Amino acid sequence: MLHKFIFRKIKNIIPKISDTELIALKSGTTSIDRHILSGIVNVSTIKKHQYKDKIEESNINELLQKYGDIEKMYPHPKSNEIMEYLGSRKYFSFIIPEKYGGIPLSVNELSKILTKITSRNPSLGVTVMVPNSLGPGELITHYGTEKQKDYFLPKLAHGELIPCFGLTGPNNGSDATGSIDEGILIEKDNKKVIRLKINKRYITLAPVANLIGIAFKLKDPNRLLSQGKEGVTLALLEKGHLGLEQDFYHNPLNAGFPNGTLKGELEIELEQIIGGESQAGNGWKMLMECLSAGRGICLPATASASSKVATFGVVNYAKHRQQFKIPLIKMEGVQDKIVNMLYHSWIIHCSVEFTNQILDSGEKPAVISAIMKQQTTDRSRIVLNDAMDIYAGSGICLGENNFLEPIYRNTPIGITVEGSNTLTRNLIIFGQGLNKSHPYISNILEDILTDDLNKFKKDFNDILSHTIRLYFKSLIPNFNGNLYSQLEIQNIQYANLTNFIALKGGSLKKEQMLSADMADILSNLYLCYSIKWYQENYQVSDKLSHYCIERLLHENNIIINRVLANNNLLNIPLLHLRKNVKSELYQNKRDMIDELLNNNKIMNVFKEDIYIKDTILERLDNLNYLDKNTKEYQDLYQKIIQVGEYPIQK
Repeated sequence: MLHKFIFRKIKNIIPKISDTELIALKSGTTSIDRHILSGIVNVSTIKKHQYKDKIEESNINELLQKYGDIEKMYPHPKSNEIMEYLGSRKYFSFIIPEKYGGIPLSVNELSKILTKITSRNPSLGVTVMVPNSLGPGELITHYGTEKQKDYFLPKLAHGELIPCFGLTGPNNGSDATGSIDEGILIEKDNKKVIRLKINKRYITLAPVANLIGIAFKLKDPNRLLSQGKEGVTLALLEKGHLGLEQDFYHNPLNAGFPNGTLKGELEIELEQIIGGESQAGNGWKMLMECLSAGRGICLPATASASSKVATFGVVNYAKHRQQFKIPLIKMEGVQDKIVNMLYHSWIIHCSVEFTNQILDSGEKPAVISAIMKQQTTDRSRIVLNDAMDIYAGSGICLGENNFLEPIYRNTPIGITVEGSNTLTRNLIIFGQGLNKSHPYISNILEDILTDDLNKFKKDFNDILSHTIRLYFKSLIPNFNGNLYSQLEIQNIQYANLTNFIALKGGSLKKEQMLSADMADILSNLYLCYSIKWYQENYQVSDKLSHYCIERLLHENNIIINRVLANNNLLNIPLLHLRKNVKSELYQNKRDMIDELLNNNKIMNVFKEDIYIKDTILERLDNLNYLDKNTKEYQDLYQKIIQVGEYPIQK
């Protein structure tokens, strides 16, 4: 009787879950995110893979030497030439199987290639990224019919076809399947066709694509489908399809990559559905299964490129640029910002490396992908803002010495695409994480949805036992005192807090500030484990790793206090989670500057991953190897501190 009563109570507090939400919850896998919510994490289970590069570094260098200077590659007289070059050298084939002519790369190599290209030319990086992220190539590989695979994949692999994918429109953005374009299945000339009107925008590569994937909501009022169902459906069109309009392009902040619209009134056949008629109505599931590449690999790689370029360039600039007769790096105001840049850049670097290993092990963790997208792109914006403050006049004037301007202009784009970071942080990370990554809540949810009282009894007993065990573990003080012990205790306390917050049920959808705070704690814990794993495997800097983890834990303590302060009912049972948060010591940042200047491994990590040849970054680096008293140093220094000058139009 008690279980039946509790079953009904939980059923009442669980929010109504739409089909699209349910598909999202069931898509992908879990990894360290589930371990965090279990209260026990062992990063040594994530093994460091040995990689053999399939793409020679000389090939990437050749690409960047040839087109790296063209910041705005679309529209540009060489736009077609660049696309042909990329396609013919298989830069669009990195997720296509070898049997179709592709060069399937490990996640790690794809990430490093995108980082290197983006570090030199962000618009070129975006252009290479999109076909190797969410798009027709991956969708056809996983869901296409054999006929579609045989026809389209070889052409995509060899660059004969350039893909784009149309999902968003004026009435559906972050709410991707909201007011999406609709198509109606009709019978015409004894044949079933879909009559469809599309109005897509923000479609990267749309102006140059000749293979177009589109998402729409299929309606079948006359019940003509013999397979599949109504709902979100994905289809393929080739350039020139009757009624398809590719007439306009967007200009995202002058970033210079192809982006535009897809419009028109069309008729398409059932054979053009990706996977054929049997996959009608399965489009949202297909998209959810394929979103991890953009969220978990490509956008973090571009964020990594931006933060590394900014940090490498600004640190070297500050070491040599003189003001008030001393180098900038000796001024504490500048040091404060440099340490902040280093902190966020190191977090991005370690988390990208760690996540790539998880993805290369075969996992497709949806929650971790969301964490990576939001955290890396937001943190790269912080890095760029501090970098602009230090680079000052050189950062706001266009010219060959302004290494920040291209990446500064592109930073808001990464934050906006693939779902806005506001949505990701406030709704997805913790909201999805609670239901998907929690070791027991997903089972309870399934029991409620299937109305299975018998299974609910077992699963409820499991979650009750888990909650009690975690609660008492969270009471144990940290006698050890070392950093990793502090991380373990905070993890247990967060998992315990999560169990209490979960009692809010459906109201969490409305309490988005609470959900965002819980998401931040979860994200910070994941980042801590990333740094721990990276240091254990690469041994770059104990001091920097400890500083980053300590600062993340400190931020979490502040957030936990805020969560408790805004939930009065939790104050008594969770009073022990409140922390007396100490202020950060200035000396910690001074120590980080010393470590940065004395441990060359740190800057070498950044240098290895970015492209600097024949750029201002290389010239800044060269200053480190010259005697300051020589004419060669002074000439190079004077060349570096100049900003762009343009003749006045008379």
